[in-house]
Amino acid sequence: MTAFEGVYSVLPTPFTPGDEVDHASLRRVIDLALSAGVDGVTALGVTSEAARLSDRERDEVLATVLTHVAGRVPVVAGTTAEGTTLCLERSRAARAAGVAAVMVSPPRMPKINSDGVRRHFGALAAAVDLPIVVQDYPPVSGYAMEPALLVQIAREIPSARTIKLEDAPTPFKTARILEKAEGLPLKIFGGLGGMYLLEELAAGATGAMTGFAYPEVLVEIVRLFRSGRKEEAADAFYRSVALMRFEFQEGIGMAIRKEMLHRRGAIAHPAVRPPAPALDASTLAALSKVVAWVEKSRERSWTSA
Repeated sequence: MTAFEGVYSVLPTPFTPGDEVDHASLRRVIDLALSAGVDGVTALGVTSEAARLSDRERDEVLATVLTHVAGRVPVVAGTTAEGTTLCLERSRAARAAGVAAVMVSPPRMPKINSDGVRRHFGALAAAVDLPIVVQDYPPVSGYAMEPALLVQIAREIPSARTIKLEDAPTPFKTARILEKAEGLPLKIFGGLGGMYLLEELAAGATGAMTGFAYPEVLVEIVRLFRSGRKEEAADAFYRSVALMRFEFQEGIGMAIRKEMLHRRGAIAHPAVRPPAPALDASTLAALSKVVAWVEKSRERSWTSA
């Protein structure tokens, strides 16, 4: 069984200047994540720009990820779709490819309700014998899943007992879900670039599933917290949260993340697919300042230790 805890790095999809998927850069991003000590990786998530990939590109990206990871950590595949039939098709294909789990949001459709959401996940569980990571991210689905609904799905569908929670305030909602679960073995991942990771862990989350460009920072925070060294975990978090916040800006967050990965040597070209905007000179300059401040802060901490 896959242990859904720790840090799962959501992989970006790098592109060449000619707007083709850059598989060499994708492999370098995987290497960066694995060298950081992540517990798993997630492909074809929201910040993988999955909505802008063709079906052929989706298949090729997943094949590259699975081949390069080569079983070293579990691979989760995003298979969200606007209809149940397409979601099942994508999920069956992901299972056949060899993923450890699928990550799915409710389908984005007018007037969807809790019964429709439950039926969607029930059909998925009946069709694919894989763990399901239920992604609660209203900006994508257009639907906020109440704690009671998430717990009900988990009770009715044992394979859907892992939640990727991205409906802020996430620490508050994490605590409410676990209260309602009454001992049901739920796993909750934080997301949102890691911005609330420390508080999510304190509320009972088991880790983070996000694509922050410094996965080693997330690994350090989770490792320290879970080993009982909570003050050290807080120090590590607060030294880096300014960069997490800067990276996760609405509308340009993916471009910032790719720029950071480019500067780290992981991706050759920091392009995002249109119509996503490119970064302007002032944002790039501000990024340089934030990165420099965070790195100096971390160096001072290591020296004092």
